[in-house]
Amino acid sequence: MDGQHTLAVGIDRDAVIAGLTLPWKSGVVEGHVNRIKMLKRQIFGRAGFRLLRKRVLLAP
Repeated sequence: MDGQHTLAVGIDRDAVIAGLTLPWKSGVVEGHVNRIKMLKRQIFGRAGFRLLRKRVLLAP
């Protein structure tokens, strides 16, 4: 089985159609996820969950 076939099998067709046709977008949510991942990468290996939680809650 090649990579394209695996990708095609794993795609949720309804989700793709909804993403292309509905007016709602997930850009704001994706921005928050990106910011949290960036903060996590910044402190990886230097601090624990407590500092990550503080940075996420206090970051602009």
